[in-house]
Amino acid sequence: MGVTAVLTAERIAEYGEIARYGIEEFVTDNVIILRNVLEEEKRRRTIEILKFRGTSHQKGEFSFTIMPKKGMVIVPLSAIELKQKSSDLRITSGNSDLDNMCGGGFFRDSILLVSGATGTGKTLMVTEFTAAGAKKGERCLLFAFEESREQLFRNATGWGVDFRQLEEQGSLKVVAQYPEASSLEDLLISIKDTISAFKPQRVAVDSLSALERVSTVRSFREFVISVTSFIKHQEITGIFTSTTPTLLGGTSVTEAHISTLTDSIILLRYVEMYGEMRRGITVLKMRGSQHDKDIREFIIDGQGMHIGRAFRNVSGILSGNPVFQPSEFDQLQGLFNK
Repeated sequence: MGVTAVLTAERIAEYGEIARYGIEEFVTDNVIILRNVLEEEKRRRTIEILKFRGTSHQKGEFSFTIMPKKGMVIVPLSAIELKQKSSDLRITSGNSDLDNMCGGGFFRDSILLVSGATGTGKTLMVTEFTAAGAKKGERCLLFAFEESREQLFRNATGWGVDFRQLEEQGSLKVVAQYPEASSLEDLLISIKDTISAFKPQRVAVDSLSALERVSTVRSFREFVISVTSFIKHQEITGIFTSTTPTLLGGTSVTEAHISTLTDSIILLRYVEMYGEMRRGITVLKMRGSQHDKDIREFIIDGQGMHIGRAFRNVSGILSGNPVFQPSEFDQLQGLFNK
């Protein structure tokens, strides 16, 4: 009859026999499998093209979601190509001392990861990053998944930044929601749509650790790959934050999964010294540029972050086990006293 026919069938199990009667997949030209698997108490829809006669096709399972007025929206990770451009243009981080540590600022189309314990200054870095862009006439987009809009506005005001005024000027857009409100696939589509509509030059996500708790490890990594690839293709500067599991440092699960996908990594750490908690910052990674290798002390006041001198005679800061090494002067003085 020369028509295209689509047949649907319900499977007994998500994995196992392809069709219920064991014959359908042989008489048809193409076979597409839809799954809705429960993994780690979280549902994840996937689509797989098992068979497609006469042409090549992508292999494996791909996440998808069903959205109003859009139908099925598929996230084909294997279709993402590494063809994004790279620019030598530098932009400011919002902190002149940090710019010097990074060799002159961030690259325009780079992805940065800021990792640290709660209270170390991650949201402050995001605030300074967005405020600096808005001051230069750039459009900035902030996705917040741990704090409400009013809380973000209040904190920014405490550092001398008026988020409300920036939004009224059209330089800033703040999107705040709990990640549990939707699936990671729905959130990914929403983020892409918001970026496409607002057309920012800077994007901040605070924080990725909040998204990790609502997804499986595989879904989370696919989400990060999709977001970073989309941002880079748009030639946008992106800054992500992640929270370490302990106050004094260590590697977070989030950091372990996305560290290879980012162009730069900045670590914020607490340092306990003589009964006092201090803060340290270091640029661990900066692709395509020289950078400061020191771990420098910084303080936070009503004007923001102020980076000072490097810690000396202290080792084990990044691992969370600081050990004080006596200086040569202290060693000589000890020998003299003996």
